[in-house]
Amino acid sequence: MLFRRIAVNIAFFVNGFVFANWVARLPRIQELFNADDGTIGLVLLSSAIGAVGAMPFAGWAIHKLGSRGITIFSASLYCVLVPAISIVPNITSLIALYFFMGIATGILDVAMNAQAILVEQEYRRSIITSFHAFFSIGMMIGAAVAALFTNLKVDLLNHLSIVSGISLVAIIWMQKNLVHDSPDPALQHDGPAFRLPNKSLVSIGIITFCGMIGEGALSDWSVNYMENIALASKAFAPLGLSAFATAMTIGRIFGDRVRTKYGDKKMIVSGGLLSILGLTLAVMFALPSVTIVGFFLVGTGLSSIVPIAYSIAGNVKGLPAGVGIAMVTTVGYAGFLFGPPVIGFIADWQTLRIALSLVTLLFIIMTILGSRYDPMTRQD
Repeated sequence: MLFRRIAVNIAFFVNGFVFANWVARLPRIQELFNADDGTIGLVLLSSAIGAVGAMPFAGWAIHKLGSRGITIFSASLYCVLVPAISIVPNITSLIALYFFMGIATGILDVAMNAQAILVEQEYRRSIITSFHAFFSIGMMIGAAVAALFTNLKVDLLNHLSIVSGISLVAIIWMQKNLVHDSPDPALQHDGPAFRLPNKSLVSIGIITFCGMIGEGALSDWSVNYMENIALASKAFAPLGLSAFATAMTIGRIFGDRVRTKYGDKKMIVSGGLLSILGLTLAVMFALPSVTIVGFFLVGTGLSSIVPIAYSIAGNVKGLPAGVGIAMVTTVGYAGFLFGPPVIGFIADWQTLRIALSLVTLLFIIMTILGSRYDPMTRQD
C-alpha cells in the first residue's frame, strides 16, 4: 500500500516538475520565436484545446481499461514531447506541439487523480491533498531548477532534455507500483462513461474552474509578471513562481489534517478569501518583494480547493472514480488551460496587470459558491 502511494506521488511530482521547467522558460521561448504575449497566448490555447478535448476520452478509457496504463502512457508521452519545444522550426509547429502536449497532460491529470482516489479509498481517510502536494513540490523544485539553468545559461534543448530524461527514469520505477485497477462490475451503468457534471457537481465544477484559472494564471504568467511588471531581474523573476509553488506545497502537506478538522466548506471559503487578498496585493503593489508575498498567499489559499473538489467528484456514489473526476476535471481544467491564453490576449490588448486583476473576480465567485456548498449533496 505504501509503494502504491509513493508511485502515485511520483506521477504528480513528474507532472509538476516538467510543467514548471518549461513554464519558467516561457520568456526564452517567447524570444526564440519572436512572439508577443498574444501569440504565446495562442500557443497556450492550443494546449488547452488538446487537454480539454482529451479529458472525456480519458474518463472513458479509464472506465474501460483502468487508470494504471493510461497514467504510464500519458506521463511518458508528455516527457518525450517537451524537449521538442526548442527544436520545432516555427510558431505553427510550436502550436501543434503544444496541442499534443495538452492531450498528454489532460489524460494524465484525470488518470493520476483516479489512481489517487483508489489509494485514498484503501487508506479510508482523506489523503488527496498530499498527492497534490507532490505536484506542487515538483513545481517548486522545477522552478528552482529552471532558475539555475537560466542562471548558468544552459540552452533550452539541453535543459528540457535533462529534465525529461530524469522524469522518464522515475516513471520506469513508478509503473511497477501503481494500482492495478480494472472496471468494477458493481459500478457498470447504461449511460456513457463520460457525462456532463450532474446537479450536485455543477457548483463544484465552477469552483474548480475558478480555482484552476488562478493556478494556471500564476503558473504560466508569474515569471513574466515579475520580470515585466514588477521589474525583477531575469534571475530573480522565477522566484515568484517558486513562492507560489512553495505555498501550494505547504498548504497541501497540511491540507488533509485541516480538512478533517474543519470540513470542505470552511476550507473552500477561507482559501478563497486568502487568494483574493494575495492577488490584490500583487496587482496593487507591483514590487518584487510584495508580489512574491502576494503570490505566496494565493498559493496558500488555492492549495486545497482543487484536491477537495477532485475528492468530492471521485467519491460520488454509483460512478467509477475516473468518470466522476472526468466530469469535474473537464470543467476545472478548462480554467487551468484556457485561462492563461485568455490572460495573454488581455495582456496584449491592455496590460498583464489588468489581466491578472480580472482573476480576482473569479476568486470572489469561487468564494461565494463555496459559502453555499452543501456537503449533503455530494452523494446524489
